[in-house]
Amino acid sequence: MIIFFKNPSGTIVATETASKPTTEDIRKLSWLYGDAQLLDVESLGGYFIGPRREMITPWSTNAVEITQNMGLSGITRIEEYFLAKDENAEYDPMLQRMYNGLDQKIFTVDIKPQPILFIEDLESYNEQEGLALSKEEIDYLHKVEGELGRKLTDSEVFGFAQINSEHCRHKIFGGKFIIDGKEMESSLFQMIKKTTQENPNQILSAYKDNVAFAQGPVVEQFAPADHSTSDYFIIKNIETVISLKAETHNFPTTVEPFNGASTGTGGEIRDRMGGGTGSWPIAGTAVYMTSYPRNDESRTWEKSMKERQWLYQTPEQILIKASNGASDFGNKFGQPLICGSLLTFEHQENGEQYGYDKVIMMAGGVGYGTKRDCIKGEPQKGNKIVVLGGDNYRIGLGGGSVSSVETGRYSSGIELNAVQRANAEMQKRAYNVTRALCEEDTNPIVSIHDHGSAGHVNCLSELVEECGGLIDMTKLPVGDKTLSSKEIIANESQERMGLLIDQKHIEHVQKIAERERAPMYVVGETTGDARFAFQQGDGVRPFDLAVSQMFGSSPKTYMVDETVERKYENVTYSEDKFQDYLKDVLQLEAVACKDWLTNKVDRSVTGKIARQQCQGELQLPLSDCGVVALDYRGEKGIATAIGHAPQAGLADPAAGSVLSVAESLTNIVFAPLTDGLKTVSLSANWMWPCRAQKGEDARLYKGVKALSDFCQELGINVPTGKDSLSMTQKYPNGEKVISPGTVIVTSGGQVSDIKKVVSPVLADRKDSVLIHIDFSFDAQKLGGSAFAQVLGKIGSDVPTVKNSEYFADAFDAVQSLIDKKLVLAGHDISAGGLVVTLLEMCFANVAGGLEISLDKLEGDDLIKMLFAENPGVVLQVESKKLDAVGEILDEAGVGYAVIGRPSDNRSLYIRRGKKDLDIDIDAMRDLWYKPSYLLDRKQSMNGCADKRFKNYSKLPMNIKLPYDFTGKLSQFGLNPDRRTASGIKAAIIREKGTNGEREMAYTLWLAGFDVKDVTMTDLVSGRETLDDINMIVYCGGFSNSDVLGSAKGWAGAFLFNPKAKETLDRFYARKDTLSLGICNGCQLMIELGLINPDHDRKSRMLHNDSHKFESAFIGLSIPENNSVMFGSLAGSRLGVWVAHGEGKFNLPYGEDKYNVIAKYTYQDYPANPNGSDYNVAGIASADGRHVAMMPHPERAIFPWQCGFYPADRRDDQITPWLEAFVNARKWVEAQR
Repeated sequence: MIIFFKNPSGTIVATETASKPTTEDIRKLSWLYGDAQLLDVESLGGYFIGPRREMITPWSTNAVEITQNMGLSGITRIEEYFLAKDENAEYDPMLQRMYNGLDQKIFTVDIKPQPILFIEDLESYNEQEGLALSKEEIDYLHKVEGELGRKLTDSEVFGFAQINSEHCRHKIFGGKFIIDGKEMESSLFQMIKKTTQENPNQILSAYKDNVAFAQGPVVEQFAPADHSTSDYFIIKNIETVISLKAETHNFPTTVEPFNGASTGTGGEIRDRMGGGTGSWPIAGTAVYMTSYPRNDESRTWEKSMKERQWLYQTPEQILIKASNGASDFGNKFGQPLICGSLLTFEHQENGEQYGYDKVIMMAGGVGYGTKRDCIKGEPQKGNKIVVLGGDNYRIGLGGGSVSSVETGRYSSGIELNAVQRANAEMQKRAYNVTRALCEEDTNPIVSIHDHGSAGHVNCLSELVEECGGLIDMTKLPVGDKTLSSKEIIANESQERMGLLIDQKHIEHVQKIAERERAPMYVVGETTGDARFAFQQGDGVRPFDLAVSQMFGSSPKTYMVDETVERKYENVTYSEDKFQDYLKDVLQLEAVACKDWLTNKVDRSVTGKIARQQCQGELQLPLSDCGVVALDYRGEKGIATAIGHAPQAGLADPAAGSVLSVAESLTNIVFAPLTDGLKTVSLSANWMWPCRAQKGEDARLYKGVKALSDFCQELGINVPTGKDSLSMTQKYPNGEKVISPGTVIVTSGGQVSDIKKVVSPVLADRKDSVLIHIDFSFDAQKLGGSAFAQVLGKIGSDVPTVKNSEYFADAFDAVQSLIDKKLVLAGHDISAGGLVVTLLEMCFANVAGGLEISLDKLEGDDLIKMLFAENPGVVLQVESKKLDAVGEILDEAGVGYAVIGRPSDNRSLYIRRGKKDLDIDIDAMRDLWYKPSYLLDRKQSMNGCADKRFKNYSKLPMNIKLPYDFTGKLSQFGLNPDRRTASGIKAAIIREKGTNGEREMAYTLWLAGFDVKDVTMTDLVSGRETLDDINMIVYCGGFSNSDVLGSAKGWAGAFLFNPKAKETLDRFYARKDTLSLGICNGCQLMIELGLINPDHDRKSRMLHNDSHKFESAFIGLSIPENNSVMFGSLAGSRLGVWVAHGEGKFNLPYGEDKYNVIAKYTYQDYPANPNGSDYNVAGIASADGRHVAMMPHPERAIFPWQCGFYPADRRDDQITPWLEAFVNARKWVEAQR
């Protein structure tokens, strides 16, 4: 039966239950649904918008689990429905539908599981199901039929098609190219692999796993001693490997952007989880490329092509929803996004239409693992096959095949099957298990793979390899009872990992999984007979093939093409129009401010982020290099950066590839790498419209060869990458739009000292100069530039790197300058050219400018000098150290020119000979910011985008450190080398979905506590009592994915589980205890009424005014307060991270009724990111022992973690936030 509740906001919550709920059940559900009223009806009239009935949402999965954790049984599905004004109301047809009334059938799906089909006509079945099998592959399957003596089943054909799709097997990259009648010597793969063969450098594993691994440093591992129960954190040294990966999720993102990008992010994270016998993702990257958003009528360049009748979503919708999806997954999983890129592009010339109608959504990232675990083990007969994670749903069926052809070829029904379902919190639970196993002294994992394209059939067959295996289908979890065997075997439900584990370890792994609430299923075992089969409960096998039949005989792909020389008209221009050109260039999405992207994605979680996008006192997104620490000691780390040049690649694919590598390298050069350029490894992701038109395959070959040759000459390798080679969109009217052939290059490498990373923000040093270093050794050219793009051109005259050896020398010379701390600030020259570089160096400051002379630079064309995108850098160095800088550059044989110096005027003054330009920095900054505002309007509610645009430049960071703060660990008697117990005990408490526990645990540990890791399952089971613990911290994250309200489910686990409730009550009844709730933990403390239990009218935490996740490094002011932790910090103003969606304090009494411990320094949005009453960021209990605060001080205890820290205090070891935790420890000591 389905019962309906109506909450105070008018939302209907439909709840499917196996039996009539009791009065107590109704009371619990009413509380859970936000004091909702039970409607005593079987149906409701009116129009409602809700989820598609056949798609059980992740929201429902989380909601049902919350009810189970509250002791409710028999509830199978819960969904929300919103009352619509009428049947014409807007909704997202990919995810929702319009209901004319709600009744007892809203969850009914009239589908019976299809029986096993034996395929009589492979050719017809191939087209009917959109399997994209070639004639050769169908011939091969007929041969397999002969070997088996029977027809193949639908599961076998479907599974084979997915496993052997271009998407999964990269047949073009491994194929033979015949160009202009001549067979090419090497395949694309061979050319890429040659980079590692020639330059192995630090690579330990390449091309044979989910990720590539390079040798890493020895670092500290901070983790609980025993993961199967509550236990204390310990530190041990581990030898690490570094991982690099990037994946695209283009087709699913084109069809349904939010979940497409979300699961793309999740899939790439799982790749880094699945390296070797398990590894740890640590930070992410993202790239979005679409056609023009058309949200500003004044943009002439957007009118070069007529707008299409978009197949699924408009480009603007894709930009908003895809970035929301990718951000949401990372936010909930707990992976910070620290680097990215954005490009919008369309062009029509020579009768051809180019544009990213089939979008690019790339998710990438870096990670690490132990060297012990970097190579997969060999499967042995009798190994247990384990699936960790969520249920099977009708998700992404055929995604691999459909991603392998041009969008629009198949019926929308087949393409809609590629709509994904993302549940980041489920993936976090699976990750917590694999993280635990990798952190133990003995890792029981033999092998591990993620579930992605083709689901179980791909993942589990790769897991067992040639050993073979038998899967018991009765053990597979099925969330949708209507699935056929084929659909169970091959669906792409996400958030699942396949593991191979020895029988003797199963019980231990099961204990950890139960503790983490990660669903774990032992679904089969390896057989040693080289066959792979799925067996139903009745003994019938819908899938039963030899492993060799599945993988062994994919026919060689032949790519036959001819060279087509396409010429693109060069730009014509007038120097008199410079200011107009600049205004247009600054408003291209690729050049413009990306604040609309960075303000909604977590850039601080883990507490290990040493460099993210936002810089300077205005915290504007200007950094193109992301850096993450490998432990909390603030030295060893990983850097990553991105490069691409598809416009240049259209004119010259070889130059486009070289420029993509060059941009990635001139971005990463500002992080000090352990061995300079040779430290760097690259991931090359190729998105190309293969077979779309004559000459494209030849262009791809030329582009890959150029990248391979350039990397070999530089002495670096490309040990990983991906291809997506069906980048064409067809429309019903026969129109075809081709995505430009694109290679996105992600660089990664080990950082020697994360504290030496150089910022692009001009330092406030009048005694300094700017120097220009060209890396290209080429004449300045405008082809493929942003300047050409705003004039509606591409141009055939594109720059490249003429001398690879010179480029390498320049790179290493800059590295040497950074290592010797001779660089105050630095910025690469890329999108927009030198003039944009100079402006961006000034944008994040509120005062000062630059005086520039270009007289020492070669060339006499001022437009080319300022807008050409030849690779290079601009460095700010102290005047008195210029000789030392010059010596290093001269010794390396690298040319440079002093081009200017800082000035007091708020302008960029440029002189060349007798010509001069005076550019208003603030006016240009507003134009640069405007495209971000236009997109932010579509994602921020309540006028917050307008407020952000109005205030972004008026609310600079304003830090005031305590007068007696020295910045030294010794001030507080702290020893980061401590490895022994102090006897002062604290515990971090986490629920499923918590993701900020490690940084909090380390902060407590550094302050002198022994720190225990406690989960809600520890408390609910009664195995943890907290009786010997004096301080508890509820950590940040997204418990239960914030379903039914932030921390509501977490609170329910405390309130409706007797042992957990007794433990909580007992802890708060003691007088020797402290507690702290951060972010999600703050929401929990407010929900439970732990701060002001005597108040009749309860405080509440509401959605941010913007109704979106807010991520920022902002200022907090500490008022006079009665608080154990924060009292001593009164009068200071400190920078801190915020990362939350429901952080608005709703305080029903006057401010004097609350013990306020922190306020946002400014009352205006976005510096007050949520609209909290009285600008409150944190409150304490009347006695000062218990604190709830939304910001994250534990992510800002070191200067290197901070988005901004006073320049004259950069040698501080710690920030004042650590004092609060020392105060807590001292208070506990005093109670003894």
